[in-house]
Order: sequence, then C-alpha cells, then structure tokens
Amino acid sequence: MSEPGKEGITARKADNFDEWYTQVILRGEIADYTPVSGCLAFRPSGYYIWETIQRATDAEFKRVGIQNTYFPLFIPERLLKKEAEHVEGFSPEVAWVTQTGSSPLEERLAVRPTSETVMYEVVSRWVRSWRDLPMRLNQWNNVVRWEFRHPTPFLRSREFLWNEGHSIYATKEDAEGERDEILGIYRMITEELLALPGCMGRKSDSEKFAGAEASYSIEHLLPDGKAIQGPDFHSDGQRFSKAFGIVFVDRDGENRHAWQNTWAISTREIGVMLAVHGDDRGAIIPPRLAYVQVVVVPIVNEETKATVLEEAARIARDLSKEFRVKLDDRDNLTPGRKFNEWELKGVPLRLEIGPRDLKARQVVMVRRDTGAKRPVPMDGLSGTVGAELGSIQKGLLEKARAALEANTHDAASMPQLKETVATKGGIVRVAWCGDGACEAKMKDAGGKILNIPFEQPKEAGPCVACGRKGTATVNYGKSY
Repeated sequence: MSEPGKEGITARKADNFDEWYTQVILRGEIADYTPVSGCLAFRPSGYYIWETIQRATDAEFKRVGIQNTYFPLFIPERLLKKEAEHVEGFSPEVAWVTQTGSSPLEERLAVRPTSETVMYEVVSRWVRSWRDLPMRLNQWNNVVRWEFRHPTPFLRSREFLWNEGHSIYATKEDAEGERDEILGIYRMITEELLALPGCMGRKSDSEKFAGAEASYSIEHLLPDGKAIQGPDFHSDGQRFSKAFGIVFVDRDGENRHAWQNTWAISTREIGVMLAVHGDDRGAIIPPRLAYVQVVVVPIVNEETKATVLEEAARIARDLSKEFRVKLDDRDNLTPGRKFNEWELKGVPLRLEIGPRDLKARQVVMVRRDTGAKRPVPMDGLSGTVGAELGSIQKGLLEKARAALEANTHDAASMPQLKETVATKGGIVRVAWCGDGACEAKMKDAGGKILNIPFEQPKEAGPCVACGRKGTATVNYGKSY
C-alpha cells in the first residue's frame, strides 16, 4: 500500500534502484498497490499517461486502416488447447475460473492471457473470400498472466493494459509487409511521446512468442543495467489459421489458409518511462504525457496576497487555453513544500510569481528536467511556455539516447562478455553463429540474446561462444 505521511524520495536512484522506483510510483501518485498482488490501481496522473499513449496509437492504427473490436475476457479451455505450442507457452501463466457461486463449471474458463484462441474461433466465420482480406483488427483490453512470484509495478504486473493487434492476410508477402509499418508506429509513440529510445530487431527462436513463426521487439534499457522488452510484433504464419480453420477462397477459386500477425504495446511503457527519466527528486514526465504540464505557484505576503493571487489566476487561465495548467493557491502549504510536491509528481514546468515579479511584469520559470531557473516576461508567456515544453520533450529523448549509447558495449569472447555484463551491465553487442547450443552457452554470462538488430555490420565476426563465423551481431544483456 502507499505510505501515509511519507513525502519525497528517500532512496537514491543510483544506490537502490528498486526502492527508488517504487517510491516514485507511490509518492509521485502515479499508481498504488491493491489487495491483489501484482494488480495496480492507476491514479489519475498515471491513467492519463496511458490514455494519451492509447489515443495517439489508436489514431495511427485508424490512419492505416486498422479497426477496433472487442472479444470476451474468458476463454474456454478447449479453445486454449487448439494450438499446442501456444497453449504450452502460456500454461504456467493462466488463471482459471472453475465455478460460479457454489456450482462448478462444466468447462474451465481461462482469464484472458491473450486473445488469439477466442478471437480466431469467431473470426474464422468472418473470412470467406479473398475479398474479405486483409482483415486488420485491434482491441484495447486487459490481460492476466500469473506465472511470476515477484511483481514490479508496471514492469511485471499480473494484470496489465495493452492493445492486441490481430491481422489476417491472403499471402505471406502481404503479411510480412505489415511488420515495418506497425513497428514504425510503435517507435514513433515510444520516441515522440515517451521520449524513450530502443533497440529494434528480431527475437531469437528460443525467445519468440509462443506459437509465432518469428517475433520482433523494441528493447529498452533501464538505469539498473537491465533490458526490458517493449512493444512487439509477431509473424504467426499459418499456425493459427490451420488450427482454427481460417480458410478463404482465393482468386482462382482454391481454398487457402490465411497468414496472420499479432502485435502489442502495453502499460509496461509507463514504468520504463518513469525509470529512465526520473531522478532523486521524483518523477519526470515528458510534457506530451503530463497530466499537468505547467503549475503556477503564487508567492504571497499579507500586503500583496490579493494582487498576486489575482495575477496568478489570470496567467493560469490564459495558459489553460493551450496547455494543461494547475494553479496551486493552497494557503496551508509554504511555497517550498509546493515546489517539492510538484517536482515529486514530475510536472515539467513551474511558474513562480511574487510581488517583485508582479512589479517587473515577469514570472520565474523552472524546468523539472534540468532544474534551470530564469525570469521570463509575462508578455508573450504562452509562446515562451510552448517553446520550453518542446525543449524539455526533446531534451529527455536526447538524454535517454545518450545514456543508451554510453551503456552499449562490444565483446569478442565469452570471458569479455562475462566481464562486461558483470561490471558494466547494459547492452552488449556480440557475434553469434545462429546455433541454439551457442545461444544456451551464452547464458552462462548472466544474460540472454535480447534481439537481432535489423541493421547489421557487413561482417559479424567470430561467434562469441564457439569461434565459428558469426551470422549476425546480436544485442545481449540481463533482462526483466
């Protein structure tokens, strides 16, 4: 539960990342724990972040012709078992409904870990001809996955929110052509909204999604040196269409099994964003995601109180026409306490106005990301605020990119790989021959292959595990 009476961050990010991260979420009023382990309550600030991600992503989906739909939360056990590799991959994670009231169910119902099986049983009735394709569907929903013991808010939650994209194509070529479009949308969302860079590439076969032919991901790097998987895309081939009878009549009158893809972005991104950008004073929210972008704090004494409050209210009112603004005119807190509170919550920009500022027709502008503080004229304030918010958004991405680059290393041998992972962490680029046995051996260094970048050097060099000629350079590291 959240901690009544606790204010500010007492853990240092560099010394105790896990405790710092939890304090940012709870004391920054992003989310709170609930009586159900691993299931969060989103506070308004946290849910606003997700709503903004959802709206922007949904608009991009609609722009390229993807339609929203919705399917049930409960999945009959017989459906979940229809695709063997898929069910095997999810079996440890599934929560089951076994009775209603005091009456046992005739068939167990899985609480949705993902929707392929329940969707495709129904969608198989919607696809008849090549004219019905492509069918590009998406749903915004919640899923439950219960396999792990130690949940971490947002990063590993038993219930989380996401989009589930499911597309059906007539040909393999058309299905494969969707990958770059969807990953491009996810890259735009993560970079332009969340100010998060990532490493994009294909997952190894041992790390791909259960039931997929191939999986692709954007991997993020957290400040504790561990990587975490972000948005992903899966080429599912014809496995599900064969299991669920998704068959169409092609232009030549022949029955064909469809080709399918799935893809998702989840509330995990909120946790990554908080972890990457926050500091020892609390959260730092990118302006495009901030529930409050600008807080106006009047600094008053008894003689000037009425005049300063009136001007502060006017400024807040005018700025509210373009920005999300909060006037903090509470009279039970000192300005210093207010400053600390809004810094803890990650509000990007603070405007202070006192008697001297009133006389000088200025406000004092303070950036949350850098702490930079400067007086700015009241005239043209809206334009100044807009430019500053844009600068903060851009600066957060640049800083995160620099951190990712500084914590990306190279290793040419197993001893070097082990030493780099142990002493530096981060992402380590190594050559790999593609052999599963070598991939397993590489895990001795304490991490795993995160993904195989699309952009490859002309020559990969010798495999870090066996010394044979490498077929690819891969991203390797510890992972959540």
